[in-house]
Amino acid sequence: MRIAVDAMGGDHAPQQIVEGAVWAAQLVPHTLVLVGDPTRIQACLRGPLPSNVHVHPASQVVEMHEKPTDALRKKKDSSLLVAVRLVTEGEADAVVSAGNTGAATAAALLAWRQIDGVHRPAIATVMPARRGDFLLLDAGASPDVDPEHLVEFALMGRAYASQVMGRTNPKVHLVNIGEEPGKGNAFAKRAHELMVGHDWFAGNIEGKEMFQGGCDVVVCDAFVGNIALKTAEGVAEFIVEEIRSAVPTGPAKLLFLPLKAALGPLKKKMDYAEYGGSPLLGLNGVCVISHGRSNAKAIKNAVLSAVKAVEGDVVETIRRSVLAEREGLAQ
Repeated sequence: MRIAVDAMGGDHAPQQIVEGAVWAAQLVPHTLVLVGDPTRIQACLRGPLPSNVHVHPASQVVEMHEKPTDALRKKKDSSLLVAVRLVTEGEADAVVSAGNTGAATAAALLAWRQIDGVHRPAIATVMPARRGDFLLLDAGASPDVDPEHLVEFALMGRAYASQVMGRTNPKVHLVNIGEEPGKGNAFAKRAHELMVGHDWFAGNIEGKEMFQGGCDVVVCDAFVGNIALKTAEGVAEFIVEEIRSAVPTGPAKLLFLPLKAALGPLKKKMDYAEYGGSPLLGLNGVCVISHGRSNAKAIKNAVLSAVKAVEGDVVETIRRSVLAEREGLAQ
């Protein structure tokens, strides 16, 4: 397996990207391809390049603030486009990027196209809960969708949950303002009607209930999903900072050591770097999009997620699921 890593994408590129990729290379028997400026990549290394890490040159960088369509049109030799092109040409099996999310989504979509029967791609993000975790999609790829597209998101989410997260017969919840079938706006009501006949549908779920645990997959449009994701990140950071600011300095700090030990698991669960990146589902290829501020730990975990997605044959599983859904509707 060969994983192409956009070494120049992200707030802390290329240093943290290179360190994370090298870290991941020590954990998997696969080849990692760092795409970007060879000189800058080499400067980030603390020793010789591992035998399973290669460098593929790219002379341009898509900046975080750039408009995706303009950047992709003007920068044909960007590290992002070159990484995506490696998959298109069969030189890599997946792409990992912490760069411009819109550009990564557009580049993969234009190069690989959707799986037959999938009308909109979706970013799937693993979210922590009191008991275990769950998969939320769409978290940012397709804000303007029809209720029918949420059924596709459900099928894609179930494929990823089963093949990568190890869930057996994963259930799907629909984000809504109440659990009752008649709740929500016209969009939510119609989406509920389309899902209610499937044995994998577990009904509506409110935002606060998602984090209690027991969910496998939660679906919504990207407008709602991205707000939910960013709000959760903000609340998590707020709690951590409030706890940190409440701890005194000096000798009195010793009194809080038991609290620090108790909060350790909570901090780990709320750390975005533990989850690495979010797969872009629905395309004829594997693309894992990491947070723009990703550190080496996040990149390492993103690479491991990409490896699992390829090993689990997520693309083909989604293809079969969508085909079965279409055949069922035709009968």
